[in-house]
Amino acid sequence: MSSPTALIADDEEPMRDMLRTRLRECWPELAIVAEASNGVEAIALAGQHQPDVVFLDIRMPGLSGIEAARMLFNRCHIVFVTAYDQYAIEAFEQGALDYLLKPVGGERLRTTCARLKERIGQQPNDIAAQLSRLLDGRAGAAESGRGGKRDYLHWIQAQVGSSLRMISTREILFFQADEKYTRVQTSQGEVLIRKTLKELADELDPDEFWRIHRSTLVRVDAIAEVTRDLRGRQMLRVKNFPEQLEVSRGNTHLFQQM
Repeated sequence: MSSPTALIADDEEPMRDMLRTRLRECWPELAIVAEASNGVEAIALAGQHQPDVVFLDIRMPGLSGIEAARMLFNRCHIVFVTAYDQYAIEAFEQGALDYLLKPVGGERLRTTCARLKERIGQQPNDIAAQLSRLLDGRAGAAESGRGGKRDYLHWIQAQVGSSLRMISTREILFFQADEKYTRVQTSQGEVLIRKTLKELADELDPDEFWRIHRSTLVRVDAIAEVTRDLRGRQMLRVKNFPEQLEVSRGNTHLFQQM
């Protein structure tokens, strides 16, 4: 019997490296036959190599993981590996798909591998209807403002030297634009990421992060106090951080009681 095969699709090379290493530990017999950095590449490589399993990130350029899965549903078993924990967990956890949250833990990955070993050789379940409901649910929520919560970002990936660091958004005090990068500030220190502040503002829960300035997003429950300086500007202080952050005039409504 030939060894099972898999394809990994993620636009972050360190994440592909990490998943490949952990799969090797959990399932040595699994052969990683290809790796893709976007959804379009994932479809092409899947057609070329015909893998038994595809590990898909959700947010990728070209085609998202969800869109790629729609095209692969009858050809292989699919596992989502993502930093987003809404919708897909509820929709797919009990189905043919599995769903792993970054950073992927060893025990959780072993559970996934055990499930996949049972399914290898069986016809992948038709998940087109489930995916359609998922996408329709997202569209409906966006249009009506009702229904399920959006799949907001809960983990930030930051390259630190040769390592990839996963930072929970619960640890973050604020984000601040810094030329071509964005500064991610926690109580332990700061890192720089390439994601823009606009992208972050679109992906983070607006009830958890407020844009207090065109260059600053702050975590609401990290706010310690807001004061006025001698020039009448609102200045914000966050917990466990010495510097003050300026609130722009266009965002003073966030603190109307001041």
